[in-house]
Amino acid sequence: MAAKYDAIIIGGGHNGLVTACYLARAGWKVLVLERRYQVGGACVTEETFPGFKVSTAAYVNSLFRPEIIRDLRLADYGFAVCERNPSSFSPFEDGRYLLLGADQQMNVREIAKFSGKDAEAYPRYEAMLERVAAVVEPTLIQVPPNLIKPGIKGAWRLFQLGRGLQKMGVGMSEAIEVLTGAARPLLDRWFESEELKATLATDAIIGAFAAPSMPGTAYVLFHHVMGETNGKRGVWSYVKGGMGGLTQALAKAATDLKVEIRCNAEVRRILVNNGAVSGVALANGDEFQASKVASNVDANLTFNKLMDPKLLPPDFAAAINRIGYESASLKINVALEELPNFTAYPGTQPGPQHQGTVHLCPDQDYIERAYDDAKYGRPSRDPILECTLPSAVDPSVAPPGKHLMSMFIQYAPYHLKEGTWDTEKDKFADRCFEILDRYAPNFRRSVIARQIVTPLDLERDFSLTGGNIFQGAMTLNQLFMFRPVPGFAGYKTPIKGLFICGSAAHPGGGVMGAAGWNAAREMLRRW
Repeated sequence: MAAKYDAIIIGGGHNGLVTACYLARAGWKVLVLERRYQVGGACVTEETFPGFKVSTAAYVNSLFRPEIIRDLRLADYGFAVCERNPSSFSPFEDGRYLLLGADQQMNVREIAKFSGKDAEAYPRYEAMLERVAAVVEPTLIQVPPNLIKPGIKGAWRLFQLGRGLQKMGVGMSEAIEVLTGAARPLLDRWFESEELKATLATDAIIGAFAAPSMPGTAYVLFHHVMGETNGKRGVWSYVKGGMGGLTQALAKAATDLKVEIRCNAEVRRILVNNGAVSGVALANGDEFQASKVASNVDANLTFNKLMDPKLLPPDFAAAINRIGYESASLKINVALEELPNFTAYPGTQPGPQHQGTVHLCPDQDYIERAYDDAKYGRPSRDPILECTLPSAVDPSVAPPGKHLMSMFIQYAPYHLKEGTWDTEKDKFADRCFEILDRYAPNFRRSVIARQIVTPLDLERDFSLTGGNIFQGAMTLNQLFMFRPVPGFAGYKTPIKGLFICGSAAHPGGGVMGAAGWNAAREMLRRW
């Protein structure tokens, strides 16, 4: 007879583990099923190169909810972070550079090297984003209203959101632009220096198949300024020992809460009887019973692969099939003999230029041209590189004297006009290395080994449809009340007892944990 549980979680990524922990805290008997050899989903640490602790996919932290860290006592289970200060370094081929971080006085001094006007405007720009964040951030941990049948509670939530915007007064138009508009006109209005605008614009496109001139990119930009580290707003960090330090802490907390975790356990089918979920079946034939199942994989996999779409209402199935998974992100993990020696800021010992994200992007037009290549199915001839060097802040991730680099690259379209990523990835990686060598001439000769993670690899290894790191594009029609689809943004689905608890649901992608927390609260409220 199949083992029976109160709830089964499909996928042991960070959101799935959060859901499992909160359900178990309420006394539920919970089973987590993970397809890979370890939990964590795309938030893992792996020894890709001997002696190196590689954050294979996700690589920085800030958005993970502090409430979850406190509730689950993750620090007691080894979770710790290393702050990045400064947070970004942008070198330019003319020998100049721009550092930005949490120190407002430093930011003003650095920006003044390029524009006195921009130096004066930058604090006001950040204050504007803070005002918008004060309205938007509380919604991240709210269950979105049902737009089709809002009811009294849904109408009240919509009223509260409207009141929050109303309190902004004339600043409401800025908030609406940030939430719906394009990053480029926003940045062009605030600043004149292309060096500053290019640095900020890269955050508007990370993970998105879009150029800064396209609507929706202002929200992606904004998405990257929310969050905190150790109570400091907008500060990003590295998880000590790699990103798996977070998910392993969650797994330990779950285990202490009596959650059963099974790895190498691929779910083949969600079992449904008379419109209600009854359990799951694994690829090896094992079956487990539960009247509640929470899926931490994306909506395409949940409804088109793990169950028969004919079991769904036709309108819901059609809406699921309209979800966009456009992706153009590629990651290269690199083991290094020494840190990059930037021409603009020399030195191979850890310094400010190695602490945060290294932006290699001269101006916004450069981004637009790179996108133009990708929209026709070509990898960008001149890609945008965002590089991080976690070993400069956390030496534990590399052997003594060695270093580790993560390169997150745009644009690498999932669908290629010519060839496949299996045949084209090394050529593209070589081009990225050539670009980095222009800024740090010692880079290529210091490379020990590299791992190229293409959009196709993200799909195959981490079950991310189309290689989309957000489990669905973060466009306006796929956010908040519309995520994953209108009428079902409250984590429930048309199948009784089946819930969505991953980034496919509100508030979307990023290592946040909010979707898993929200889903657990909704499941507990219903039972």
